[in-house]
Amino acid sequence: MKHLKVIVVILFVLLVVIIAVQNYSPMSTSVKFRINLVFLNYETPEMSLYLVSIISFLVGVLFTGIAGIAERFQLKREIRILKRDAKEKDRELNSLRNLPVTAGDMSSDQITDV
Repeated sequence: MKHLKVIVVILFVLLVVIIAVQNYSPMSTSVKFRINLVFLNYETPEMSLYLVSIISFLVGVLFTGIAGIAERFQLKREIRILKRDAKEKDRELNSLRNLPVTAGDMSSDQITDV
């Protein structure tokens, strides 16, 4: 299974390289981004589409990582709560197992004193 993952990653990287080489000229064109609001006018310096795509990818990775970390902390907290509940239930079960057996619930066919 480990070798299959390596092969899939290599094929994916090869596909990305092929697409990048075939689209070099369109992706190397320069673009400017403008923000024209009532209170803000801003224009970025010229940058290639490669840089824009790399920045977009890295921002996506950053946001996904932050969301993953937040979810991980939430799941750890939930696991801790569930473990505590399971430990309490185990203690309760063990205390019920250790109760002495009483003769108060004996049925009439088991009583032979008469």
